Amino acid sequence: MFDIGFSELLVIGVVALIVIGPERLPKVARTAGHLYGRMQRYVASVKTDISQEMQLDELRRAGQSFKESVESTVSDVQQQTTVVDDYLRKETASISRVMESMAVTEGERPVTEPAMRQIEAEQAAQQSLPLDEPDQNAVTHTPSAVVETVRSEGNGTAA
Repeated sequence: MFDIGFSELLVIGVVALIVIGPERLPKVARTAGHLYGRMQRYVASVKTDISQEMQLDELRRAGQSFKESVESTVSDVQQQTTVVDDYLRKETASISRVMESMAVTEGERPVTEPAMRQIEAEQAAQQSLPLDEPDQNAVTHTPSAVVETVRSEGNGTAA
């Protein structure tokens, strides 16, 4: 770091011995060593703090970019659903117009109120199928007694 060689350290040691004296030199060297160790620990802790802050900042940026991409995707999905909803509304209106025009054509009577109720009841019955119930056509498998006997014999116990 400071590029101090052995010869410079030797000169500093001789000057310190002359200035401080042989009685106090070991105590001063010990104190200098402790201070140097504290300084190294402090520098290491500052380095780790800076590193953690940099990682935290990177995580914040990554989280922000992820949030922006999710928001962008949500807006795209909302736009697509609006387009599909508009299309379905237009098609429903078109079908309604066709049905009305078919009901009022020459030689035919318009659909009466009781007939409309019957049609709506049939549609409601079709739409309210119980989807939560299991399939009635599914084959159910029942375990056989032979399998249980083999298992109990394998465990060493009698059934």
